Amino acid sequence: MTINKYGKLLTIILIVLVVAILIGGGLLVYNYIIKPNRDREAKLEAIEEFNRSIEETGEIEKKQKEEEPEEEPEDNKENKPSSQEDEILGNISGNSNNKKKNYYKNFVMLGYISIPKTNVNEPILDSVTPDSLNTAVAVLYPSNAKLNEPGNVVIIGHNYKNGTFFSNNKKLQVGDKLKIKDDSGRELTYTIYDKFQTTEQDTSFYTRNTNGAVEVTLSTCTDDAKARIIILARVQ
Repeated sequence: MTINKYGKLLTIILIVLVVAILIGGGLLVYNYIIKPNRDREAKLEAIEEFNRSIEETGEIEKKQKEEEPEEEPEDNKENKPSSQEDEILGNISGNSNNKKKNYYKNFVMLGYISIPKTNVNEPILDSVTPDSLNTAVAVLYPSNAKLNEPGNVVIIGHNYKNGTFFSNNKKLQVGDKLKIKDDSGRELTYTIYDKFQTTEQDTSFYTRNTNGAVEVTLSTCTDDAKARIIILARVQ
């Protein structure tokens, strides 16, 4: 009788262990294979849509320029105040030149970064929040940053140790290349010229003098989250 009780108990324990292993294994597969693949596909789709949007905007602007009437000679222009209607139409025309905002999961997408060595293709979001950093990489400095312009832009991303976001920045070395495409359609190639580790509180490299060069800083945490990996790159 006692043997049967122990046998049933061992069977229950074995079933529980098997179920726990299956659940744990399923979670690992989901977190390290299925979810990263889904996220990667979603980001590639967002990048394709971003590129289509830029091309469409470029075609519209080109068409508008072609349809603009030739400017009248100065002698034929009448010096008279614009009517209210002309002023309103002028404001509308001016606003039409503003860039269309692109979004990725409800966050404004300034562009995207590609790092061939680590197979990274990440949207660059315009704000740093817990939600935005769980979505893609984002501009930390400066506020209202413009990509691919003279000066330094700091882009921060998580290290999830699963190959996504900036998880593999530790593999990058001086001389490696990365590309950034902005919302005007420019795509510039940057070359890494420095890499180091520092504390999470260190911001001394944000405002460095680039002497007019176009630079970018990539920031992520180390695998043990005790320090930050900083990568400096510039357009040459």
